Amino acid sequence: MKLQKALADAGQGSRREVEQWISEGRVIVNGEAAHLGQRIGPHDKVRVNGRLVQLHLGWSRLPRVLLYHKPEGEIVSRDDPEGRVSVFERFPRIRGGRWITVGRLDLNSCGLLVATNSGELANKLMHPRYGIDREYAVRILGELSDEAMQKLKDGVELEDGLARFTRLEEAGGEGANRWLRVTLGEGRNREVRRMFEAVGVTVSRLMRVRYGPLVLPPQLKRGQCRELGEQETKALLASLKPQKNPRNP
Repeated sequence: MKLQKALADAGQGSRREVEQWISEGRVIVNGEAAHLGQRIGPHDKVRVNGRLVQLHLGWSRLPRVLLYHKPEGEIVSRDDPEGRVSVFERFPRIRGGRWITVGRLDLNSCGLLVATNSGELANKLMHPRYGIDREYAVRILGELSDEAMQKLKDGVELEDGLARFTRLEEAGGEGANRWLRVTLGEGRNREVRRMFEAVGVTVSRLMRVRYGPLVLPPQLKRGQCRELGEQETKALLASLKPQKNPRNP
């Protein structure tokens, strides 16, 4: 098995993170610096940042998948110089690996946050070729004209490229308390907020309600987690198939 896949499967990080660690010389195999594309077997000793890693090659364990209802005010990071509350403080402890969040939600956003102990699964859930969409409930300040709505569907130019909603629908409310439901085929930093700002509208609240086939359970209160059961996890894995023509963000 390739080293970066083995480490990702063991929950050490995403494949991209592991590849970066290998390039930086932070991964050692049998006492020597690892290289990208290196293959390993069950008798190889692998260390990351000096720590021996148990890889369990050949095991067919299901990954663990966690649904978390993130409240506003929590960061999706393990390290914060400002000492703010991290979502990782809310997750259950895990042995022989670590939780990897699937995408992020910014400090002022709330809703569904998915985490897993499998770097391979996290990579699939985030990679554009699998066509995983994200759905949000958005409260806006002010009116959204028909012209602005159409522009958001057709695409607005942001500093990091064109962005568009694959679905945009009104969801009730009036005046300064209007709600919309929007769907995106990607997850760039603060993308939803920046898209509305591009058409002169401010988002006052943003909640992710769905990530691909995973929906925020209505009974899951803010700050609470729920781990998928065996059958739910198998169904999630079965649903992940690369698209022949990935959608173009």
